[in-house]
Amino acid sequence: MASELQRIVPAPQPEMMEILEAHQVTREFYQELQYREEFERYCDWYYLTAQQNQQELQQMRSELNIFGWFLGKRRTQI
Repeated sequence: MASELQRIVPAPQPEMMEILEAHQVTREFYQELQYREEFERYCDWYYLTAQQNQQELQQMRSELNIFGWFLGKRRTQI
């Protein structure tokens, strides 16, 4: 049975296997490169957003607490 299959589907040539392996390695490399670039962009966005949030928090802390006036309480620091 095995010999019959070899007649139908020829065994891959060693040179062709090397080409396929090189193609697979190249594809995996570019997928990893794309993943790392996307992750770096995400990290940049995250740090920028965190920095903006910190600036907004500092600004909010320096503003008057009008809502506290309506409740008749002093502003509390967090």
